[in-house]
Amino acid sequence: MPPYTAAKDGCRHAAALRLFLCIAATRLAAMSDTTFHMREDPWRIFRIMSEFVDSFLTLSQVGPAVTIFGSARMKPGDKYYRAAQKIAQELAKHQLAVITGGGPGIMEAANKGAAQGGGRSVGLNIELPHEQKGNRYANVPLHFHYFFARKVCFVKYSVGFIYMPGGFGTLDELFEVLTLVQTERIPQYPMILFGKDHWKGLLHWVKNELQERHHYISRGDLDALKLTDDVEEAVRFILDYERRVGPPAMMSKAFA
Repeated sequence: MPPYTAAKDGCRHAAALRLFLCIAATRLAAMSDTTFHMREDPWRIFRIMSEFVDSFLTLSQVGPAVTIFGSARMKPGDKYYRAAQKIAQELAKHQLAVITGGGPGIMEAANKGAAQGGGRSVGLNIELPHEQKGNRYANVPLHFHYFFARKVCFVKYSVGFIYMPGGFGTLDELFEVLTLVQTERIPQYPMILFGKDHWKGLLHWVKNELQERHHYISRGDLDALKLTDDVEEAVRFILDYERRVGPPAMMSKAFA
């Protein structure tokens, strides 16, 4: 090997070693310095900004959309999986994009149905330690690090929401949107609870405890919710709203 090549290689190795030692020293300092994470927070805003910029640029091109929520643990043979797939397929046939969390279960079913219907199938995926991984049916995939950035995108570009049976994440999104409607930060978009057996207990508790007994919510706050077991009714409810009201003429207060 010519001497100059060996010298260059040696310089590269030394530079790599210095970089490694610098990173190691920084991490050691971070472990012993409780203010490290506070000092680096201002720089984190650029990562947050990039998630919003990338997602806004992409989603602003998909047109009116309906977001479908539900359990990541739902199996393909489940009746709710099949229902979500059919609902998404019908929405896509009527030129409505379908947005999901991009993972397995109900999200996969809805993305699959939208793709089969020839529509835009949006998957807002986020990596989780156990159950979340992207499904192959999202033809408009987006990846997120921050939950809050992802949650904004579920709502900002949707004119309707469908809640299939699910766990904490589904409940989180249900009450998030209900709060935005209640406080008039977004219009009273259609909110469909699909699966009467699954949702009736929660609705009973909310009405009796929050509304009637304690008056924590007002009469009419639950009017945005439509409970059904019928795929055609769910689709018709969304389409009727789109025909009557259409997309908002101006940006919702929540995002202005």
